[in-house]
Amino acid sequence: MKDPRQQIKISIEPLRKELLSEEVTQSVAQEQLTFVLPPQPAIRNVEEHPEEHKQLPEERVTFGLEADKVASNTARFNVRHTRRGFGRYFHRRNNHSVNRRVPSVIWATAGMLTLALLLPVVVVLFRHQPVPLPIPEQSIEVPASSTPLVVEEQPQVAVYLSKLGQIETLPLEDYVVGVVAAEMPADFEVSALTAQAIAARTYIVQRLLDNDKSGVPVEGADVTDTIAHQAYISTETLEKEWKSSGKSTQLAKLQIAVKNSRNIVMTYKGKPITASFFSTSNGYTENSEDYWKTSIPYLRSVPSPWDKEISPRYKETLTISKKQFLSDLGLSIAIPTLKNDSSSLNSLIHILSTTEGHRIKELNIGGVTFSGREVREKLGLRSSQFSWVASGNDIVITTYGYGHGVGMSQWGANGMAKEGYTASQILKHYYTGIDFQQVTKLLAKK
Repeated sequence: MKDPRQQIKISIEPLRKELLSEEVTQSVAQEQLTFVLPPQPAIRNVEEHPEEHKQLPEERVTFGLEADKVASNTARFNVRHTRRGFGRYFHRRNNHSVNRRVPSVIWATAGMLTLALLLPVVVVLFRHQPVPLPIPEQSIEVPASSTPLVVEEQPQVAVYLSKLGQIETLPLEDYVVGVVAAEMPADFEVSALTAQAIAARTYIVQRLLDNDKSGVPVEGADVTDTIAHQAYISTETLEKEWKSSGKSTQLAKLQIAVKNSRNIVMTYKGKPITASFFSTSNGYTENSEDYWKTSIPYLRSVPSPWDKEISPRYKETLTISKKQFLSDLGLSIAIPTLKNDSSSLNSLIHILSTTEGHRIKELNIGGVTFSGREVREKLGLRSSQFSWVASGNDIVITTYGYGHGVGMSQWGANGMAKEGYTASQILKHYYTGIDFQQVTKLLAKK
């Protein structure tokens, strides 16, 4: 039984920095229940307003019972106010009920205060949880670098300008703007442009880290401005020709897309990927080994149904003479054997196998076996998925899709963006199992 005259002590102490919730302290000489009133959670960005994030003093309210005083007071109280009867102690007054209820009131009050004080702390803790890296099912953009790059920290890219025969050296992010301007229409959705920016940045960062100079005709350059590497429009051209021709809005849009993904590249097992891309799929992308003979785990065939609906390059018809057809393929079959009907032509051309991406893998023409890629390149076709019919002395060939088919389809990316997919979702769809990392961290490991 505790003394109703117990003392209530109120003290104000500075709170330790790491203390975020209630604190219960006890000692042998003095038992006490301590509550901590936490500071109001900051609702502004700490980096933007550091002065508002200073440690605030907090009130600590302590209810204490001093053991020595309790013992003496309790003894005097029992002698003066109690009597024995039927083996129990009966109090002449109702002080015993007060004595019993006081601790209950304190503990009940303590419980309510604890719940009230914990709520803002829990809200603050959950509000400041780090955002996980986006996955295809999440509608969340690729995280940008927490600290903007300083110009001096950016890697420099030396681009060989093929028409001028000169080398332009510029910061990485400016180079990416020029690539996106050359590789993707500026009227595409921002999410698609952002995905293209990450793919372009990944491609050049991989070459820089590997010190890859392949395909560069002059010493001192890292890459050319042609599709042999990545198409690129020089900074001077963008500043003068685009702005003078009324493309300032489009240029600003591209710059925003690049800024949205600043310093971010795609990686697989910690290394930048081969971020191949192409214009338009036939409805599927290709496995890398069906085009390059090398199996790459993140370049797998995936569906791309958006291209057929929106890409003007999805389907093309090409007419070529039978003589030119045979000549381009290096065949010496007599022309008279090709009659003016499709059945004769079909007896000459046989499809042997197709790829997982629904393109022609191998076919036999006049007894000679070709890969679909060989026929596409020799005849100058847009895709290695094609069909043919005879028309007099000509062959009419219809192609589906545009490009090699490996990696990201640009028109497919725009179709996904139109449906609300984010840049990270687009990239994770076309590049299987990839992650995102910051360029500066990769360069620091070099």
